[in-house]
Amino acid sequence: MSEATSYFAIAVAVIILLVDLWAIVSVFRSDKTVGVKAGWALGLIIFPVIGLIVWGVAGPRGIKEGPSSPEHSKG
Repeated sequence: MSEATSYFAIAVAVIILLVDLWAIVSVFRSDKTVGVKAGWALGLIIFPVIGLIVWGVAGPRGIKEGPSSPEHSKG
């Protein structure tokens, strides 16, 4: 394997790892039950690429945080 190919493979692996971490954080920020969150996290850890594809199609997303106080919602 050439040096350029090695660097490319490392870069792809790092990108997959970072996207996996982002997906796991998003799963744990969702409003699903603890069991569902653990299942999705395990799936993403055991099957990084396939897990990301399945999570992208059907997985729980993180909840969006609203204003922290009533004053922030006044228009």
